[in-house]
Amino acid sequence: MAKAKKEKLSDKLFYKQKNCWDEINKKAEKEVEEIASSYKKFLDTGKTERECIDVICDLLEKNGFKNIDNISIDQEPVHKILKPGMKVYQNIRCKSVIAAVIGKKPAAEGFNILGAHIDSPRLDLKQKPLYEDSELALFDTHYYGGIKKYQWTTIPLSMHGVFINEAGKKTTVKIGEDPGDPVFTVTDLLPHLAKDQMDKKAAMVVEGEDLDILAGSRPYADKDEKDRVKLYVLDLLNRKYGITEKDFTSAEIEFVPAFKASDVGFDRSLIGAYGQDDRCCAWPAIQALLSLARIDAKNAEVKSIPAKTAVCYLSDKEETGSAGNTGARSLNMQNFLGLLHGGTEADLRLSLSRSSMLSADVNAAFDPTYQGVFDKKNAPYIGRGIVLEKYTGSGGKYGASDANAEYCAKIQAIMNRNKVQWQCGELGRVDKGGGGTIALYAANLGIDVLDCGVPVLSMHSPFEVISKVDLYMTYRGYIAFLKDA
Repeated sequence: MAKAKKEKLSDKLFYKQKNCWDEINKKAEKEVEEIASSYKKFLDTGKTERECIDVICDLLEKNGFKNIDNISIDQEPVHKILKPGMKVYQNIRCKSVIAAVIGKKPAAEGFNILGAHIDSPRLDLKQKPLYEDSELALFDTHYYGGIKKYQWTTIPLSMHGVFINEAGKKTTVKIGEDPGDPVFTVTDLLPHLAKDQMDKKAAMVVEGEDLDILAGSRPYADKDEKDRVKLYVLDLLNRKYGITEKDFTSAEIEFVPAFKASDVGFDRSLIGAYGQDDRCCAWPAIQALLSLARIDAKNAEVKSIPAKTAVCYLSDKEETGSAGNTGARSLNMQNFLGLLHGGTEADLRLSLSRSSMLSADVNAAFDPTYQGVFDKKNAPYIGRGIVLEKYTGSGGKYGASDANAEYCAKIQAIMNRNKVQWQCGELGRVDKGGGGTIALYAANLGIDVLDCGVPVLSMHSPFEVISKVDLYMTYRGYIAFLKDA
């Protein structure tokens, strides 16, 4: 009989991280591909926050969630109507959404909340964007969120957004995504003439005011008209959408990369796409909530009523500081939870202090090409699972919520009990940069909160990269949290 292998002291005491691919079985590999496939479709359909909300609200409705604004019965307060297992949501100005599965315990005992954001860096049109210069029609833009501006030149872009006329009629525009659609682009200098440009610092190689989008070059037929190329573009838009130049002043028009989400690598283990920060956390978060009360293919409801009310909050404006009435600094989440709670404001505050939250946001994966900006010992790695990030911020943890030890240990225990592989993570070397999430706004309400999400390569670029297995572990981790926290 073979002797049992003696356990080394280092095996007992050292903290070791494993590659998730080495730990999962064939059944789990199939689940990895299933969640990856649904996620890629979501990325292709939801390239703006409005499009994400359309997809998610449709998904919620199909799975039996009711709009909380429409469920009042005979003026009865909402909280008196709600029963364990009921599913409600609220669409906030078509740009944010909050959904909940009512738990067995009263709201006074707190909520379990997943909070992610669905906006991503992009190019927005200015209010008076269209102009003609040298017989070219161009759109003037103002970039949104943190970008390396030079990355947005010479790539195909698609046009997404809405026009609203004075009567309130909404006209939706999406050009550049379907086969046969035209695309758009920002031009750049050829190397032969770029000596002065190449001598500039990277932040100034392409300046913000130079991110103008090429929109056309064909003149309108009437030679007596002025700015005939601009006029031809406006004539096309008017004939197809019924809009005039004035309609741009109130519109929300966004330009994003036109390419589709794709598998990356010979082994197809990675996903490359635009907008993965933070949709790679938003998608598993909403899927985790749906897993508690999903309607299957046979139209049968499968319920797993959580102990505490489970909430998923997907907000807008994170990339510009979470301000505005669709951002996480607004009162939207408090208002929604107040409807579920039904008590006084003081009662709600007490419930929030008894609540738990995962700020479902990404972290920067260690990149061997750029090792100098990472603390290799504390960086998250592609393929090692969901990242638990105790604090974000920069320059002395400025702007961080910095979760307490008790809560960190609690979340780690949940992941371990549910066999979810996790890793620690920190956003780069001290004083090399940093970043923030919506965690601090939740922490300001007294909620226990920890950043928790997917590691990303090339973050904030037009083509970000994640691991399928990290996406899968994040999905499983979010389910474990909603059920077990």
